[in-house]
Amino acid sequence: MTPSAELRPRLVAAPRRRNRAALVGAVAAPASALLVLLGLWQAVAVSGAVPADVLPSPVRVVGAGAGEHEALLRHAVPTLVATITGFALSVAFAFATATLLDFSRILRTALLPLLIVSQTLPLIALAPLVVLWFGFGLLPKILLVAFVTYFPMVVGLLRGFAEADPEAERLLASMGASRAAVFRLVRLPAATASFFSSLRISITYAVVGAIFAEYAGAVAGLGVYMQSAKNVFRTDLVLAAVGVSTVLTLCLFGAVVLIERWAAPWLRIEQGRVDSVGGGSA
Repeated sequence: MTPSAELRPRLVAAPRRRNRAALVGAVAAPASALLVLLGLWQAVAVSGAVPADVLPSPVRVVGAGAGEHEALLRHAVPTLVATITGFALSVAFAFATATLLDFSRILRTALLPLLIVSQTLPLIALAPLVVLWFGFGLLPKILLVAFVTYFPMVVGLLRGFAEADPEAERLLASMGASRAAVFRLVRLPAATASFFSSLRISITYAVVGAIFAEYAGAVAGLGVYMQSAKNVFRTDLVLAAVGVSTVLTLCLFGAVVLIERWAAPWLRIEQGRVDSVGGGSA
């Protein structure tokens, strides 16, 4: 039976209303928590319990940032360029590495422990060395961003490859498909969800890596701006720069989510099914 002409618009509108309600709920909770934290921060700052130079109020931080908006924007641009370039480089190398390790058990056994050990290197100690080796230009920032974001993506891809359906792999192999064809048709699609999850995690580290490199030595960038403001005891400007870096991170995170919805729209449908099944069983 097909729905009547009167019932069909209601069936179409119901999922839209649920999506809008879910979106409002997802935004309202963190927004409310943020407003509460800002209110507490403002109350502590104006109470005089902490000196204003140590903990300026949110109103003062916003005012200082507005007065320095041109300088903040000028320093945000090189940070953003280094972040995007280093992240793109990291994605390319992570995909190549994970694919190579997936095809070769020997390489995976030999190299994966080394990749894990590389994550024990403290970024605060590595950043000055990279600047010392490669100078004060864009390259050290790109390399540090790539270093920070590389490992989560490799691990996410390898985990995704391992989740491939073995029955589908055996079926294709029995039909004469090559190992490369099995990888392209089964293992690569199976890794899509893990890949985008690792992208969302890694992009939050990318801006931090760029700012660390700028702290260690750079001509321009938010890290340079923060260090200059700290040297003249302008805590409000330091926090304003932190706010700009937070906005950049959120924008990049949102861009990754939009790319995921465009490149793999079925993931959103599958997630919706999982949520509906979980809600129904509760």
